[in-house]
Amino acid sequence: MRNLLSIDLEDWFCVSNFDELIPRAAWDACESRVERSTEKLLELFERRGVVATFFVLGWVAERAPDLIRTLANAGHEVACHGYGHNRLGQLDPASFDADLGRALAILRELSPAPVVGYRAPSFSLTRETLWAIPVLRRHQITWDSSIFPFGAHPEYGIADAPVDPFWLDEGLLELPMSVVELGGRRMPCTGGGYFRLYPYALSQALIQRCNAAGRPAIFYAHPWEFDPDQPRMPLPAVKRFRHYNNLGATLERLDRLLGAFEWGPMGAWADSAARQPKTAARPSWAHAG
Repeated sequence: MRNLLSIDLEDWFCVSNFDELIPRAAWDACESRVERSTEKLLELFERRGVVATFFVLGWVAERAPDLIRTLANAGHEVACHGYGHNRLGQLDPASFDADLGRALAILRELSPAPVVGYRAPSFSLTRETLWAIPVLRRHQITWDSSIFPFGAHPEYGIADAPVDPFWLDEGLLELPMSVVELGGRRMPCTGGGYFRLYPYALSQALIQRCNAAGRPAIFYAHPWEFDPDQPRMPLPAVKRFRHYNNLGATLERLDRLLGAFEWGPMGAWADSAARQPKTAARPSWAHAG
């Protein structure tokens, strides 16, 4: 089974954890490290012969257009991560429309292939932000990968969301982030902080379990997770541990993971899932209000 490899392409200071520490107005004054971090990933992907989906932040693409052209010319898929990394709960429909439109205008100019996929910053498509669905469709987004079918995280997730692809309102296909069910509870197996915090053997076992259930696993990471020399910010202890743990080991771990499974981009799977008969009922909460 081919699993799905995705990168949320943003710089180290763009993350939601730093919203109160580094306001967006200060981003241009920060040292940009995203190009060197992403180049490490592109070198690894070339060596392993894998193609990924990059959910690119418009703000970064505007300042590093050659990086986006490079990854697109290497055959990687360009998808959208918004412009300013605002969580949907920080926006309303009008401001989201402006943010998304600004990002897509930049990305569609840089990408030779259509940009039709989206992932909300911090997986912030939740029951409270379903108003974003018609905005995504107005901008010709055909598939989304923003919903985490997991209820234990304090800042995102829909605990009872389907674990297989399903249709949101307006004909938007959702590719939910990967979880497995263990003892009646769902456990993320998709990368990011989970990949850095779990023992490597556990990550591999969870992906195998996901595949055994007939689903490809969606892996995600950020370029800053491969940069142990990035500046350290004064986060609370728990967030500090989650954010900085194992940064020096992530590249080697990902190398092992790429060798252990088959990997590919998300768009082709979205196209395949969209062609399947729409037999499953749309969840009652999946209708934008």
